[in-house]
Amino acid sequence: MKIGDKYLEHGIIQGGMGVGISLAGLAGAVASEGCMGVISSVNIGYKEEDFLTDPFGANIRALKKHIRMAREIAGGRGLIAVNIMVAVTHYEETVKTAIEAGADAIISGAGLPLNLAELVKGTGTLFAPIVSSKRAAVLLCKSFLKKAAVLPDFIVIEGHKAGGHLGFSADDLEADSCRDNLEILSEVLEGIRPFEEEAERRIPVFLAGGIYDKADIDMAVKNGAAGVQIGTRFIATYECDADPVLKNVIVNCNKDDIRIIKSPVGMPARAVYTKLLQDLDAGGHYPAKVCNNCLSACPKGDKAPYCISRALIAAVEGNIDEGLFFCGENAHRVDRIMSVKELVSELIG
Repeated sequence: MKIGDKYLEHGIIQGGMGVGISLAGLAGAVASEGCMGVISSVNIGYKEEDFLTDPFGANIRALKKHIRMAREIAGGRGLIAVNIMVAVTHYEETVKTAIEAGADAIISGAGLPLNLAELVKGTGTLFAPIVSSKRAAVLLCKSFLKKAAVLPDFIVIEGHKAGGHLGFSADDLEADSCRDNLEILSEVLEGIRPFEEEAERRIPVFLAGGIYDKADIDMAVKNGAAGVQIGTRFIATYECDADPVLKNVIVNCNKDDIRIIKSPVGMPARAVYTKLLQDLDAGGHYPAKVCNNCLSACPKGDKAPYCISRALIAAVEGNIDEGLFFCGENAHRVDRIMSVKELVSELIG
């Protein structure tokens, strides 16, 4: 598969998962199997000694390090991308750092990355927005053309069955009235077709959110997707950068354990209902003692019920009591930990 001037052996993107779940170890291993491995930039420097005193410097330093390490692990195969949320502070600086460090692609969601094309144009790095509707895809294509005279190299559609923060309203998610992935895919393909015809090139579209096995991949491709993005299943791999405790939370969860929650940043999200969320529902309040100002939309001081950054760091470090464990809707189907090689082999059949 050709994307821009780069190639993928398999149309599989490993979803970017923060904090610390998809770093160099996972992304490099995925790329080494001919897929696109994705490093999550959000608070990537949480292990750096100066993270609490200089979070921006720690994150920039760690991002450069993990991109370099992932490329070494990949051994020249696949592609290494970086997922950078629009909602993070220092968004532009993070994008520029990823490009300078040699990322093959930037994937950006949690908001509309309206200036992403301007930042990436002429660098040789691919770029892709994450969308959840035809309206967003069309708006971004128009904006990219107006501001930078380019179209996205590819697009990721994230459906309502995805993990972490979701691009749907809480009412839609609770009412189970969100449209099916394939319906959104059809609408997005229809919406971008005029742009493709004008540019005389295809914009590959990857479908995400609830993609679990080869049957899901085949169905997506049959309906026009170039490939898929998968997150949760890659958590339960040996190469995943998270603590084994986090991996086993995914392996051991039941369908009833998976809930839609309200994130401190105001967005609905999907997670395993562990002790932290139970305590919060019981009236617990755990504001950050020191705010790193990592998310622009996050309430400051004690206005947030808890610090999502600290909770995600606790999860990746294996703290079952204080951690927030994001997951996709199909997490309960994951029943064991396997190697990335075994998982990719299963997915491509």
